[in-house]
Amino acid sequence: MSVNQGIFWRGRKTVPTFASMSKTRILIALLLLLFGNHAKAQFNTISCPGNRYKVVVENPSRTTNETEATPESITSENEKSVPDKVALSSTDTKKKEQVARYLSVCYPLSHIKINSPYGYRKDPFTGKRKFHNGIDLHARSAKVFAMMQGRVLKVGQDKVSGKYITLQHGSFTVSYCHLSQISVSQGQAVLPGYFVGITGNTGRSTGEHLHITCKFNGNSIDPMLFLKLIEDTQQSCVAALTVL
Repeated sequence: MSVNQGIFWRGRKTVPTFASMSKTRILIALLLLLFGNHAKAQFNTISCPGNRYKVVVENPSRTTNETEATPESITSENEKSVPDKVALSSTDTKKKEQVARYLSVCYPLSHIKINSPYGYRKDPFTGKRKFHNGIDLHARSAKVFAMMQGRVLKVGQDKVSGKYITLQHGSFTVSYCHLSQISVSQGQAVLPGYFVGITGNTGRSTGEHLHITCKFNGNSIDPMLFLKLIEDTQQSCVAALTVL
């Protein structure tokens, strides 16, 4: 669907949002962002234990009948041990890569329950049909976390969003609204899983929850794309680790 087509609801054309753009384009951008953050995490943010395998060389007491080791025998023994060491090193590297990839994303809350999805709904204040530009997650004084590596673009408060923060992840921005507390400041760098605030009921809200909005290049998109990416990434990492 092209950008100019807009969204149709019961035969009527509505205000264009990012839902009218190519979902493939969004997913590609998200994957590129995740790949870049994963590569950085491998060198900057992930601390993995060293090699847990220890090679022990036993040297039993030599007897009078024991012959001296020849260069040929030493070479033969080394040739047997090198593949094993390479295999262990390769497996450890793959495990570390999967752990780094798993930690490159994080859910915004420790428990995810969607109260209201992205899209048109009945406005809880006016009762009229209105576009909901984000998703509402059930929360009770819950800690809010950054979903990816990025930086704090804005911290503020208004009558609609209440206390809110906006994080920038490459070409994407994510806003957390109706917070009771904010624990970051503008310009601050954040990592996946970084504690950024606590949910609340500030602003135009009928009850405590976490309202999340996402934009790609300034255009509204469904935050479920982020949550789905997190789910798929972590599940694939767990599956890969079980066979290593």
